[in-house]
Parts: sequence; C-alpha cells; structure tokens
Amino acid sequence: MFFVMDVTIFDPDLIHSIFKHIWARRFRRRENNDVTDAAEAEVVPGTSKKNRPTSANANALKLSCELLKNFITEAMQRAAMIAEAEGMEKIEPTHLERILPQLLLDF
Repeated sequence: MFFVMDVTIFDPDLIHSIFKHIWARRFRRRENNDVTDAAEAEVVPGTSKKNRPTSANANALKLSCELLKNFITEAMQRAAMIAEAEGMEKIEPTHLERILPQLLLDF
C-alpha cells in the first residue's frame, strides 16, 4: 500500500508569482519580436493588447490552485497504481513518465 501525499492547498501568492514570471517572459519575447516587426505597429499607443498589463483576480488564482492540486493528486495516484502493479514499494520517475501522456490528455 502506498502513502499518497496529502496536497492541502497551493499558496495563491506563489501561483500568482509564477504566472507573473511567465507573463513577463512572454512580454519580453514579444518585445524582441516587435523590433523586427516594427512596420506592423499600431498607430495609437497604449491601445494594443500587447501593451495592456496582465493580471489575475483572486477567484482565478484560487481556481488555478485547485486545478494544480487535483492534477498532482491524480498524477500521484496513477503512478502509485502502476508501481503497485509492478510490485514496487516506491514511485519511481519512470512511473510518472508512463502515466503522463494519458494524464495530460485527461486534463
């Protein structure tokens, strides 16, 4: 029998920081691409979707935390089933690799 870790909750501030990091990286990529695509720039500054600040409200962050919790819990349960079927007492990275394709399709 496997002990599956109890994932209580992810900190919404942490998830928001991760989102902001990704948004900033995408913004920098767009900025680099805009240098080469300067001819396609919009006439009125500040109205482009690229120039608007990106944010997430509290409910969206809570939902993202819950989805992440469910995803990780499901991944651990599926990997534990594979490991148990193989007669192993520990979940190995290969078990996670085996369940990942179907897990991504299911989510």
